[in-house]
Amino acid sequence: MIAPTLQTGRLTLRMPRLSDFEHWAAFFASSRSVHERGMMERAEAYRTWAADVALWTLRGYGPFGLDDRATGAYVGEVGIYQPEGYPGPELGWFVVPEAEGKGFAAEAARAVMLWARQSFGWTHLTNIVDPANVRSIALGLRLGGVIDPDLPGVDPGDVVIRHDLGGLQ
Repeated sequence: MIAPTLQTGRLTLRMPRLSDFEHWAAFFASSRSVHERGMMERAEAYRTWAADVALWTLRGYGPFGLDDRATGAYVGEVGIYQPEGYPGPELGWFVVPEAEGKGFAAEAARAVMLWARQSFGWTHLTNIVDPANVRSIALGLRLGGVIDPDLPGVDPGDVVIRHDLGGLQ
């Protein structure tokens, strides 16, 4: 399956491109990734990124590349992830450093939640967040999510945020 193209006020959400990997590799080579999946060498980062992109074929969902509609610049990635060992589909995100603090992740995440509701009839999605990743926890809560200690994470201590999708139109 190829990712659909979604539009928001400022963003185009689209199928990842090979050129997106350069941004992804830079993110995961930096200390900014410590509370995500952790820092990775380039080859490991490529295998992980390619596996995420392959989710589109395997599960019918995955990451969307994000382009700024005004400039065409790549600003990050938002999507639904479910690598082996995850308890279910997870809403996740990252933005490139120059796009941080502009609300792009929130705007794209809202579009992905609505798309998941309309496409799959899902009633909820979760974020699984390292407890030290305070910015992602804050974003998950800002998106209307609620911390649910009864939902499983991946690692001990993970903060799991539940997003109810039922009211999305």
